[in-house]
Amino acid sequence: MLNIYFGELPEELSEKYIYNTNVYFNNTYKDRWITEPFSKEVIKAVDRSEVIDAQTILSPVFGNMSPKKLSGGTKTVLLIAYDTQRIFNASTCGDNCANWILKTAASRKVIINLHHLMDFGKDEFKIRILNTNKIVTNMGDLVWQAGEFV
Repeated sequence: MLNIYFGELPEELSEKYIYNTNVYFNNTYKDRWITEPFSKEVIKAVDRSEVIDAQTILSPVFGNMSPKKLSGGTKTVLLIAYDTQRIFNASTCGDNCANWILKTAASRKVIINLHHLMDFGKDEFKIRILNTNKIVTNMGDLVWQAGEFV
């Protein structure tokens, strides 16, 4: 299940928190992350780019590029998917990453931090707001619960 903490994290969660996902990704990602089928789908959907191999991605903007040139949103989604011990600042993600975050959280507990309200779409979902410990199932309820924190 996806768990969101809005705003500044409490002290007990801060040691697991990665604020600068770009720098963290560039220094910790594994080649195998790039070539996983899930990663290829994310890279195609979010960055409109094609994985050639673990070190080469074909971008319509940059041509052949390193995984280090992926967008901040794509990097954060991949970190959420593959680095299961950390809490990531998902405010580096646009709304086009929301569905991918939900897909990752469908099979395990995921905690993210947001400093803005992300649009998770019109379909029902299940998200726990850690600030209030309430579960929401739609955007209306999410807006209501997150309103005082963002």
